[in-house]
Amino acid sequence: MSTFWHGVLPAITTPFKPDGSVDHDFLGHHVDQMMQAGCTGIVPLGSLGETATLSLEEKRAVLQTVVAAVDGRGAVVPGVAALSTADAVRFAHLAQALGCSGLMVLPPYVYSTDWREMKAHVAAVIGATELPCMLYNNPVAYKTDFSALHMQELAHEHANFVAVKESSADVRRIAAIRALMGERLHILMGVDDLIVEGVAAGATGWIAGLVNAFPRESVVLFELARAGRVAEATPLYHWFLPLLRMDVVPKFVQLIKLVQSKVGMGSAVVRAPRLPLAGEELAHAERQIAQSLATRPAFPSV
Repeated sequence: MSTFWHGVLPAITTPFKPDGSVDHDFLGHHVDQMMQAGCTGIVPLGSLGETATLSLEEKRAVLQTVVAAVDGRGAVVPGVAALSTADAVRFAHLAQALGCSGLMVLPPYVYSTDWREMKAHVAAVIGATELPCMLYNNPVAYKTDFSALHMQELAHEHANFVAVKESSADVRRIAAIRALMGERLHILMGVDDLIVEGVAAGATGWIAGLVNAFPRESVVLFELARAGRVAEATPLYHWFLPLLRMDVVPKFVQLIKLVQSKVGMGSAVVRAPRLPLAGEELAHAERQIAQSLATRPAFPSV
């Protein structure tokens, strides 16, 4: 199980055709691009994958395409997000039946409350299968904050709770988890513009967003950081930061898909209620992308 949680795992976007349907041909190609670049797995159906806008049948089809495209070269760890606990459990069973390697477990959509209720939800999903599970801690987006003590309690009761995607944007959380639990959990950074700091603090992996447009740069940056080659990583990181910051704003899906479209690795089509960027917001993003592409650096081998 431990091999699932190291390296760069793209939180992939879901590609849509102009008519709004899922583009499975491109999805399979995109997954192959990520794996060829050195990624260790794929995380489909997360918030960047617009999973809340997909029907269950669309989710099933996406998982089938991703599992086939990965073809045993790495892990497939879909996000498990639902309005109800029962729906989340049913999806966990589906993911297992389709050959997924693990699960990324989110708190329930819409409803956020105390630890007793949130624990009951995520514990039901973690306990629904024997697949290794990663808890997604993103209090900014989901209004539920899982503390190191909460994680310790879950880990004591569920042997297959093995990792956390830490997206609180507080790098001190990594030290807090390590101080309380040692190496019991793998910690993956879920905030793009904290990756070097996160690795220095003890993160073992990166659930990445801009990797959808810059897969090799993402893998090289992570590997340099993991190897402690900070001086070599710094120029690449400083170049990448304006793009990485697009991952931590409300319209991160539109922005990342726009970047993909500019580098020939996807389209900017999103599904409502999201709308394509427009006006000065679009112009500003296009200026930043153009500047980044014009100054794209060479980077060392890893």
